[in-house]
Amino acid sequence: MKSVSAVIPVKNGERYLQELLAALRREGVDEILVIDSGSRDRSLEIARAAGVELLEIEPGEFGHGPTRNLGAERTIGELICFLTQDATPCPGWLDAYREAFALDEHVGAAYGPHLPRADTSPMIARELTEFFAGFEVDRASGNGTAGHLLHIPALQRPGDSTFLSNVNACYARDCWEEIRFRDVDYSEDQAFGSDLLDAGWVKVYHPGAAVLHAHDYGAIEFMRRYFDEYRGLRETTGHVEPFGLLAAARDVRAAVAGDRRWVAEQGLSGLELARVSARATLHHGGRRVFSALGSRAAQIPGPVSSLLSLEGRSGSAIAAPATDSPPQASPLAPPKHLPQLLPHDDYSVVTDVWREGATPLLEPVPGMAERERLRLAMVIPPFARGSGGHNTLFQIFSRLERRGHSCSVWLADYHNQLREVWPAVLRHDINEFFASFQGPVYKGFDQWQGADVVMATGWQTVHAALRLDQCRARAYVVNDHEPEFFATSTERVLAEDTYRHDLHCIAASPWLRDLLIERYGASADAFQLGVEQEIYQPRPVERRTDTVVYYARHSTARRAVPIGLLALTELHRKRPDLRIVLFGSPDIMYAAFPYESMGLLSPTQLSWLYSEATVGLCLSLTNFSLMPKEMLACGLPCVELAGVSAESIFGEDGPLELASLDPRAIADALELLLDDPERWERRSREGIEFVASHTWEHATDEVEAGLRHALREREASLTPSA
Repeated sequence: MKSVSAVIPVKNGERYLQELLAALRREGVDEILVIDSGSRDRSLEIARAAGVELLEIEPGEFGHGPTRNLGAERTIGELICFLTQDATPCPGWLDAYREAFALDEHVGAAYGPHLPRADTSPMIARELTEFFAGFEVDRASGNGTAGHLLHIPALQRPGDSTFLSNVNACYARDCWEEIRFRDVDYSEDQAFGSDLLDAGWVKVYHPGAAVLHAHDYGAIEFMRRYFDEYRGLRETTGHVEPFGLLAAARDVRAAVAGDRRWVAEQGLSGLELARVSARATLHHGGRRVFSALGSRAAQIPGPVSSLLSLEGRSGSAIAAPATDSPPQASPLAPPKHLPQLLPHDDYSVVTDVWREGATPLLEPVPGMAERERLRLAMVIPPFARGSGGHNTLFQIFSRLERRGHSCSVWLADYHNQLREVWPAVLRHDINEFFASFQGPVYKGFDQWQGADVVMATGWQTVHAALRLDQCRARAYVVNDHEPEFFATSTERVLAEDTYRHDLHCIAASPWLRDLLIERYGASADAFQLGVEQEIYQPRPVERRTDTVVYYARHSTARRAVPIGLLALTELHRKRPDLRIVLFGSPDIMYAAFPYESMGLLSPTQLSWLYSEATVGLCLSLTNFSLMPKEMLACGLPCVELAGVSAESIFGEDGPLELASLDPRAIADALELLLDDPERWERRSREGIEFVASHTWEHATDEVEAGLRHALREREASLTPSA
């Protein structure tokens, strides 16, 4: 079952917020995030009392698209539901969304109807009911009688309606990550609906995913809202609302007649019916006029546009057309107009390095490598919860900070992945996801202050670090041989290039150090990954004799998951009663054997799993994973690949059981540990003893020594004065 997060942007939403949050709890949503942008009522108090995650932003930071992108980035659910602060899910809402995403593997978004509340005006109640009924499937499509709605989900594909509403919508995280909400003043949901279908995704209307919701403004407020809504539609989808006096009068007359029929069916008559008629005439007439004006906002003077807008915004994001006449017929499809998404080309800093070279370093200062306190600046790529490389970096960098070094973090974001995340939020996430860090965190380098040593980390950070000035030395903390992460591509070429700029490398294993020296001629030291000994230790649980646990992270190609699954298929053929447990991925693996899935686990949960299991399996085609050390620390013998990187850490006959990259050889190695108690006992005992000295403090010692080595190399470059 897919995990679900709900994101609710809030400002002064106390009227329905408590009811909304209670409904989400009732529906069983896994994670709830409220993003408040300056409420002055009881909204914050209600959110805190409900125990949901609360993120406060400044009112000026709010944007319909950017704020929702921020909410998606701050949550982890495979499905992301967006609701407005006045939309209350009805019973069965979440089950309906889960059903919608099970209809087709290409479903990227789903939405449901907005049901009127008891006090909603007749015009809005009728409009909502009839509008959403238009998305339902009738019996005519199933060879039945037209006009009888089946109340079943409706798949919408390219060529169908692009409508989507963030009052009540749910998105597949994969789809959102590909498309993201545009930074537009209005109708970010409608724009997403169009972009989603253009990209080949499918969306679903599900009548069961209903919410109670209705905006019920006064007559003037409604008109000004329609102005904003249709201006947003023009800016995001190109829609121009047609207008003519006779046609408008005819439409208003028909709409009022529809409202009169509606209220008559509700039992109203006489004076109440007359009042509804008058109100409906004003409402529909104002809507026809203001929607037409909104879609032509580019032609209206700014001060007038501001008065007509409920948001007080003047002008339009599109240029005024020379005429309202339709364009000439063209064989070209309408282009997709996108705003400038980046301030410069993705890899412009690479071009700067190739054209101009690295920025010169400051002159070395004699003895600087021995100074007790250094100024260290670490440049990192974008990150998310669960990033193993970033965890390694911050386990070490936080300890360097505690040793008295002045430490700062700088985000190099080639692709603007975290463009809507403020530095304070980045710093919070570093502390929540990885390790306690007290120093400043910056996005980009506008406030660059120099450093004794600037530390590049991932390949994405090296060229940026080479262009930084006011530095005494540069170093490169290398977690893996990253060119092997890519097929033949620009990224592979750039990753290889990072090792050719005379940066002193500090590599996360002797194997990786030797590779950098031999293949690229780099200067390099090595450090050993640490283990959190207080977490990874044998737990008080009975050790089973029939259980293999496998780190099956299919999304990481270098983990060789297809080979691992083949090996387990072979093992299951020989031992059909063997219990096999897969973990490391939220996705279901299609395997040729029965297994138990544990999904994503916390470090503490992993330690209990390792303490219960009989044998572990973790495969690495490049630099070894930290996972085998953590298994060994819990007394769990582990099988890894021979002939890659493991021997440089554990030796050829150390605590790891090594096997060649062959499913049968891996299955044999697992079976050897299952069948030979003495071998199992020796591997378990030696593993605990081996890992005992592999602490993060020791890793920090080695990295600090590498940083001082980089400074000594600079000192050695001093030439004696004449």
